[in-house]
Amino acid sequence: MSSLAKDAAAFKNALGRQDYTSWHSQPPPLQPPDAPEASSSAKKKKRPKSNVVFSQPADTGTGINVNTQLLYAVNHLKSNGNPTRLQDLAIITNTPLDTDMVLLEKFKAHDRVVHDPKTDLYSYRHEFDVRNKISLLTEIKKHTKNGGGLSVRTLKESWKEAPQAIEELEKEGEVYVTRTVKDGQMRMVFWNEIRPGQEGDGALVEKEFLDLWHSLQVPNEVDLLKQLASEGLQATAAETLTPKGPAKKKGKKSAQKQRQIRLTNTHLKGTIDLSKDYVAPGKS
Repeated sequence: MSSLAKDAAAFKNALGRQDYTSWHSQPPPLQPPDAPEASSSAKKKKRPKSNVVFSQPADTGTGINVNTQLLYAVNHLKSNGNPTRLQDLAIITNTPLDTDMVLLEKFKAHDRVVHDPKTDLYSYRHEFDVRNKISLLTEIKKHTKNGGGLSVRTLKESWKEAPQAIEELEKEGEVYVTRTVKDGQMRMVFWNEIRPGQEGDGALVEKEFLDLWHSLQVPNEVDLLKQLASEGLQATAAETLTPKGPAKKKGKKSAQKQRQIRLTNTHLKGTIDLSKDYVAPGKS
């Protein structure tokens, strides 16, 4: 009996140590949720910004069209400004000027291309043949005497140093220059026909008169009318437009006249009664 008691006690101790809790009562620990997709997208590299304008065609070179190659060659000759050999022009512009006879003939026949047979050099014919300040002043004088000035932009295309030369001539009192209001860029240039300090020419206006002239102020509209009335003068009235009368309504259209009907088959009158249907003979 003592052995049975010992076994029973050992069994009870084993039952006490046994864990009867189910795995449903103790679920496994929750795992941290996955990171949102935004974090993964943030790690992606940003696409580099491109300066390419896809709405404009890309400059792929001089192309294969003869007229396109001609345009490239003439534009380079214009921007260069100096006489150039044909072989050098063909290499710089990447055009077959020295091998393509059709392109060469069109290039020589261009109205802005000048060929010097002595030196075999090609140059661009600008609007004005200006190469120094003296020739520039001569050209300005010629156009001013004809009643107009010269565009500074056009002169710059003929001679790149024309703007600097015009500024020097302006300081010397040789020319007048008009400028834009916004940024003060030179626009037109005129020859100064009356220079002070020379015999027979004009003289500078005295400073006292200039100050007096600039001190005058134009009165406002009300005071100006009163001042004119006190002097027996009248302000010029704007032309009054005569109001047009209402547009006349078109009358009703008259009824169209009936056209006269032309009678035909008059030669059968009296022979056949045309008011009755035709009945073949022998039929009643």
